[in-house]
Amino acid sequence: MSLTKLIERHYKYLSNERLKDVLKNPETLLFIFDGLDEYKHKLVFTPSQLCSDPDVEVPVHILVTSLVSQTLLKGCSVLITSRPRALEAVDIKETDRFVEILGFFPEQRLMYCKKFFDDADMCTKVFQYVKENTILYSVCFNPSYCWMICSALRSHFMTPEEERGADPKTVTEIFVMFLHNILTNHRQEVKNQRMILVKLGKMAYYGLENRIHVFNEKQEMSTFGLQTFLSSPFLSGLLQWQSTVEHATYTFYQINLQEFMAACSFYLEPSGDIEEILKKWDSCKDGRFEITTRFMAGLAWCKVLKTFERILGEFEGNTVKRIQEWVKQKAKRTLQGGDKSEALRVCHWLCETQDKELITDAIGKDLKMDLRNTTLSAVDCAALASIISCCGKLKVLDLSGTPLTPQCIRRLAPGLSCCNEVWLGSCGLTSACCSALSSVLSSPNSQLTLLVLSDNNNLGDSGARQLSEGLRSDNCKLVTLW
Repeated sequence: MSLTKLIERHYKYLSNERLKDVLKNPETLLFIFDGLDEYKHKLVFTPSQLCSDPDVEVPVHILVTSLVSQTLLKGCSVLITSRPRALEAVDIKETDRFVEILGFFPEQRLMYCKKFFDDADMCTKVFQYVKENTILYSVCFNPSYCWMICSALRSHFMTPEEERGADPKTVTEIFVMFLHNILTNHRQEVKNQRMILVKLGKMAYYGLENRIHVFNEKQEMSTFGLQTFLSSPFLSGLLQWQSTVEHATYTFYQINLQEFMAACSFYLEPSGDIEEILKKWDSCKDGRFEITTRFMAGLAWCKVLKTFERILGEFEGNTVKRIQEWVKQKAKRTLQGGDKSEALRVCHWLCETQDKELITDAIGKDLKMDLRNTTLSAVDCAALASIISCCGKLKVLDLSGTPLTPQCIRRLAPGLSCCNEVWLGSCGLTSACCSALSSVLSSPNSQLTLLVLSDNNNLGDSGARQLSEGLRSDNCKLVTLW
């Protein structure tokens, strides 16, 4: 369609004449395209595929690239939102700036928790538990994760200790508990919950495959046999409803819930060759199945799954074994290979399993990890620390040339204590990183004998003083400091 038609479709109050006046001053216009990762077409920035006339009909992706390239409405501004991974496949040379949404800062996480709970004691208990778990605390920068974690843990800690089972340590376990709460609350109202979850999971997977996150009542909801359950409170615990003049639409409360339900469907009712499906997901470069694969790995080793299975019946055992075997082989090949970004993805899978034998086997006998010159987020650092702590010992962790913030070092600290050698040369470290490094040196279980802090680091006098405190500790086993 033409740009004018596209605008009229979304802004019906703009008549043809009025719209022409608006488009006369393109430098006053901002176009927002939300969710590039949900878009089905590729954005190609080649001159032969651009247009310059707002009244000419072309494919919508050409309208977007033409606005960005300024052949259409020169002087206008364009803002595109996306999950980070989807940006890697787009070659946008005309970008003025990238902005990363950081979410909640630490003090805002506590503030959210206080607003969520009426009971101050429960708030303290939940927040303290989350803060001590590096994985859960790291993902709390995302408000929707905060909501999910608080919802699951409120119910968990309200259950008598002898009945509630293991405390959740991973994101997968939080999602299992969240779904378990919904299943428990609506047990009487819906008889065949497993059948409904299978239908919902298949729709969720169809959505991921086709980049659909908004489901139409008369299309997807009908196709997957969910129309008869639309008024059910059971379904409203997972989907939110929105009505327009044309139709009603449904979305999962957060995209990760859609990804989790997609993973569950393969356990509840296996379909297709699971190894081939995992291979296909793994080769998908736009990151569409990245979180779903994490959930697949997490569910295969999930320690809180028994509570889930008591209501739904057991997961299909052969499928669990096949997924476990695929994850084992892939993890071993990747961590002992040379592709660092692949290795980081696998670390997240292993982190969701929390299985010591699997992690030690995947890292290998000489227990070395080479992640030089990579980019690590705080969540990546938490996952890395978790798997190193889980296997209990690592010979060498080399992060040379990897930019690390004080927050990253704090997240890595529990893992650094389990390493014999840690290489942090040219990581841009400052004095603010030294308190965490000092705590690593003085940790009762510290195994660190070699620490490299040379080249592009600026620890300063205050940083050196903080490090010295750790070096004086009776627990410090350091032999070599560069």
